[in-house]
Amino acid sequence: MKKFTLTLLSIFTFLISNAQESIEMADQLRSEGKIYVVVAVLVVILIGLFIYLFTIDKKVRQLEKEN
Repeated sequence: MKKFTLTLLSIFTFLISNAQESIEMADQLRSEGKIYVVVAVLVVILIGLFIYLFTIDKKVRQLEKEN
């Protein structure tokens, strides 16, 4: 148990120290105005996934009604 606690503490310390560093890639994309392209692509992908899930759900409901 002591080993597990020490490992968890080490991981949290590592994550906290990395979280305080600046993110250069995001700053560069934001300064060049390309961050909007990244956000738009992510939104399109998420919308596509939601549409896919709704169509699959609709097909599953139809199959359940038939049985």
